[in-house]
Formats: sequence, C-alpha cells, structure tokens
Amino acid sequence: MIEARHLRVLRAVARGGSFSAAARLLGCTQPAVSQQMKALEASAGTPLLVRGPREMRLTQAGEALVRHADGILAGLAAAEEEVAAIAGLRAGRVRLASFPSGTPTLVPGAVAEMRDRHPGTEVSLVEAEPPGSVDMLRAGDCDITLAFRYPDLPTPAEESWDDLVVRPLLADRLVGVVPQRHRLAGGPAAVELAELAGERWIAGCPRCRGHLVELCEREGFTPRIDFATDDYPAVIGLVAAGLGVAVLPRLALESLRSRGVAVLALRPAVQREVVALTLPDLAHVPAVDMMLGRLARAGLRWS
Repeated sequence: MIEARHLRVLRAVARGGSFSAAARLLGCTQPAVSQQMKALEASAGTPLLVRGPREMRLTQAGEALVRHADGILAGLAAAEEEVAAIAGLRAGRVRLASFPSGTPTLVPGAVAEMRDRHPGTEVSLVEAEPPGSVDMLRAGDCDITLAFRYPDLPTPAEESWDDLVVRPLLADRLVGVVPQRHRLAGGPAAVELAELAGERWIAGCPRCRGHLVELCEREGFTPRIDFATDDYPAVIGLVAAGLGVAVLPRLALESLRSRGVAVLALRPAVQREVVALTLPDLAHVPAVDMMLGRLARAGLRWS
C-alpha cells in the first residue's frame, strides 16, 4: 500500500535529483530518505528510480507516480482539514502564498479580520510570484495563492487556471512613474505611453517585463531597459535618482514612500487582474472558504 509520506519523499527526490537534496528539502537525513524510497518501491512492486553516479532519474513508473502525487497529497490535505473542522478538533489552517505587492495591501486586513472572527485558525504566509506560486498550490505547498495576469495578453496553455477555483479580487491599474523633475511631471492628467519612448526603463519581474515590452511595442517602440529588479522600493529609488522611468501596479505604490517621483496615469488604461486561487477540493474546507471571503472583502477596499 502506497503511503502519503512516501509520495512526499519521492516528490522531493524528483525535485532535488538526489537523496541528499531531498533530505535538505524535507529536513531529514539521507538514510531516512533512502529507507522511505526502498519502502515505496517495495509497495509499488517496481523500481521508481535509476541511480546514476551523479544524479538519479525517474523510471517510467516513477514519472507516473510523481505526476499523480501532487493531486493525491493536495486532496488528502483538504480532506484532513475538512474532517478536523467538522469534528471540532481545530478551527483550521490556511497557508497563503502572495505576490510582493499583494502582501502589504490585501493580506494584512484579510488575516487580521480572519483572526478576529476565528481566533483558532492558523494562518501562515510565504511570498512567491506567479506562475511559481500557482505551481506551489497545485503541489499542495499552499492552500490559497494570490496571483495576477494581464487580460490584454494571451494566456499560455501552461499557465491556464481552468483546473482551479478563481476568486476575482480587483482590477489593479498600472501607472507610469517618472522622476519628480521629469518633463511630464505636473503636466496632463494622463499621458500616452508613446511619450516615454525615448526614455531609459526600469523593469520588474520576468512576467511584468514581458508585459512592458508588449505594451511599448503596441505603441510603436521597444523600451531600452537599463535596470531589472522585482524589488519595488529599488524601482522607486532608481526612478527618483533620475536613472529611468517605470510602469508599476497601483497596489505596489500604495505600500511605498514615493518621495522623489511623480505618478502618471497612462493612456490607454492598462490593468492587471488580481485573483485568489485554490484547488476545487480545498474550496470546500471551511477555513479556506472563510479566508477567500476575507480576501474578497480586502479586494473591494483596494478597488
């Protein structure tokens, strides 16, 4: 009989490529990983790994088992949480993952309200950008992830959310950020993106950088990107120092001191769709359902 703990070990070995790497991921010893893998192969009745001199690779059976492991472990976690809540053993647990600009804006109010109304619920948080945060959700490493996408761009098939429960939170408007002494600062209420065509640019995470390039190319120019950082305070500092201009989500600016910069509305208006995602099984867990409701209320406050 295949046990959940053995599946977790197999998944860690597949991710790390060795027993020692899996042991570091799981916080245990290498012999313990080896023993669990032997037990799993005995239960499966076939080898799951090919052990090479430098790395391990999965057999066909191992690949099949890893492919099903994420769904099995996520479903088991959901079942445990729901049964525990029904039985009154605990009020529940919610593991959140959030992108950086959602953490200081959407998360605090939602978590504070959750703890006020349901003080027995355990809430934890890690930061991660999509699509990595969405992979964490599918792998059972979190219960809810805050994510975003740009409706004006086609969604790659590998980044589809069709298998997930999607709770819309808000439409987050993008704005231009220029040095305070910039020629456009203090000018019209909104500016055309093409008016920034000759500027040096500061870009963000890979997904945001790709979106920026797409926006600019639609307006007839390719942005010269001199700096790339997903640290929003660093973006503000670079802009304030006159080293370039940027496009940022409004949520990011809400949590920053924007001294030394001017914020410009853009024409045409550009938005990103901010959502909370969970798995269909997890959506029925009381604590997860309640947290989704709190996040939706937080989204209304920031809309």
